[in-house]
Amino acid sequence: MAIHWYPGHMHKARKDMLELLPKVDLLIEILDARIPHSSENPAIASLRGDTPCIKVLSKSDLADPAVTALWQAQFEQQRGVATFPTRSDQPEAMKQLLGLCRAMFPQRDIGKNPIHAMVVGIPNVGKSSLINILSGRTIARTGDEPAITKSQQRIDLGGGLTLFDTPGILWPKVENPLGSYRLAATGAIRDTAMEYDDVGFFLAEYLLKSYPDLLKDRFKLDVIPDTEDAFLHMAGVKRGAVASGGKVNLHKICELLVKEFRSGRLGRISLETPAMIALEQIEIDQTAAQRAVGKAERKQRFKEGAQAKGTKVRNPPKG
Repeated sequence: MAIHWYPGHMHKARKDMLELLPKVDLLIEILDARIPHSSENPAIASLRGDTPCIKVLSKSDLADPAVTALWQAQFEQQRGVATFPTRSDQPEAMKQLLGLCRAMFPQRDIGKNPIHAMVVGIPNVGKSSLINILSGRTIARTGDEPAITKSQQRIDLGGGLTLFDTPGILWPKVENPLGSYRLAATGAIRDTAMEYDDVGFFLAEYLLKSYPDLLKDRFKLDVIPDTEDAFLHMAGVKRGAVASGGKVNLHKICELLVKEFRSGRLGRISLETPAMIALEQIEIDQTAAQRAVGKAERKQRFKEGAQAKGTKVRNPPKG
């Protein structure tokens, strides 16, 4: 799935964030509880060093609670990392995050030495909503479309805590192709940059394997189909997504499936587990190693071919 998601303002946002990072005491990284790994910016992990980090698992009421617990256990094995799940249907509970921020610095006199925290997260992950609740007023714009926040903001919360808000930043390249589909399914990528048909097929295939009973109940199916195309046909008939001649409107049923997943009407679903990501990373590493070997072999063949013709090779072309 080809997606273009790195508009010009994101380049500046990334630069500003990297400049601010060494000046803050605490990182508050907002992740989507349904895709904790895919919504985690790899640049943050590599740049934060020893800076303490709270990973806020937003929209946890939409995620599978058993899977969320697995992710919390994995994240909290990392040094200086705490986790804090939040629910879309219990916004006031998010204020408990303030206490956790202060608890990260038990020996600190925050009256004399306030805590400076930077809030980071990909677009449409719930960052602006969290900031508005913590501050008790509307400071950050919210909306269903990603990339609402355009510039860096500084917010004094009182009680020795200052927040720096940054625009939601996606990275130029996602190594795991399945990560692209997960980001698209949750709405981190603008709908205009994706095809509902592609994301619908991805969701249908995954849900048939991982949450078949939820699909059966939601779409009132008598049996669970074996393939994603069979499911989409059955679901399309059930929901009236049928064009003239009785043919199922694929775009319509895929769009409906994506939106029902995002809203939680399908049930509490997580699109990745720690074990899944570990296996996928092995495949990614193997593919990268194979590409590196192929690249080295192509360069060697180029050199040997040029030498056979008596041509001196100084700088062989890349790749």
